[in-house]
Amino acid sequence: MFTRKIGIDLGTANTIVFVPGRGFIINEPTIVALSRPDNTVMAVGREAKEMVGRTPADITPYQPLRDGVIADYYITRAMLRYFINKAKGPFNFIKPDVVISVPAGITQTERRAVVNAAKEAGSREAHVVREPILAALGAEIPINSSSGNMIVNIGGGTSEVAVVALGGIVSWASLRIAGNKFDQAIMDYVKKKYSLAIGEQTAETIKIEVGSALPAKPRLEMQIRGRDLSSGLPKDLMINSNEIAEALNPLLMEIVGAIQRVFNETPPELVADVMEKGIILSGGGAQLLNLAEFLRGTLGVSAYVAEEPLFCVAKGAGLILSHLDVYKRVLLNKPGNPMR
Repeated sequence: MFTRKIGIDLGTANTIVFVPGRGFIINEPTIVALSRPDNTVMAVGREAKEMVGRTPADITPYQPLRDGVIADYYITRAMLRYFINKAKGPFNFIKPDVVISVPAGITQTERRAVVNAAKEAGSREAHVVREPILAALGAEIPINSSSGNMIVNIGGGTSEVAVVALGGIVSWASLRIAGNKFDQAIMDYVKKKYSLAIGEQTAETIKIEVGSALPAKPRLEMQIRGRDLSSGLPKDLMINSNEIAEALNPLLMEIVGAIQRVFNETPPELVADVMEKGIILSGGGAQLLNLAEFLRGTLGVSAYVAEEPLFCVAKGAGLILSHLDVYKRVLLNKPGNPMR
């Protein structure tokens, strides 16, 4: 069966591709490995991520997106071509229509860069939709209802908070604190407390295995290995979930501050709706242990993690692809409108 429509959650850390009727067919890191000095693409996705921290001087793993937007146009185009071709299959010469997620705070220039990169990478039509709308759709929130719903989407490069009603975003905030900053905070914490240098992949593994937003009972523990800064030699260390909660607390409080700002800018009727229904959490960062309980305790509002939070944005893109006529308003990217 030829693939005519593709939904792409183009994230800073991971790219997820959804095809109607086939489901999630790609979930790979948003990383490209370049060979220097000629800048040829050696590897994309999972293969490129395996090279991080292990490459010789003439190979550079590179993240072409920074904080959810294109940092390097040509590398992003090469990466999109790889994902689109992989989704289409080797013998499909039909150019597909593509829906791509973008941050809520994207500028018109950044939006055009995404559309042009997708078209040059092999799509027929490229539609960009703001992540909070896609995340809300993927979390099965009825976005066309007059009742307000709050979605907090924590990705790799950005966290986005939005109140959605009547098919649009009423109020929103976007901050550049998300999964990648969580990893950096863990690296800094271990370096400061134990004088141990660890890599990004180790920090990410710690976050996934024993990361927590609150001190947990019983504590989760794992053994890690890094380089002792005093001796320069390898060293093993046991780290636990309570330490990770301490390391992440300042960043989580900034996300809480963003949610409070959105509440302040939201009409009282919609705030009442959110108080009644609770906050919905999506994105890879929503999988952090005890995050919903942390938000409940700091904000006094119920919070719930969406089903399959990592796939909410891609699932929302798939819904739009399947019902393009219903969601036409969402696809109209008008300047100055935070949703479209």
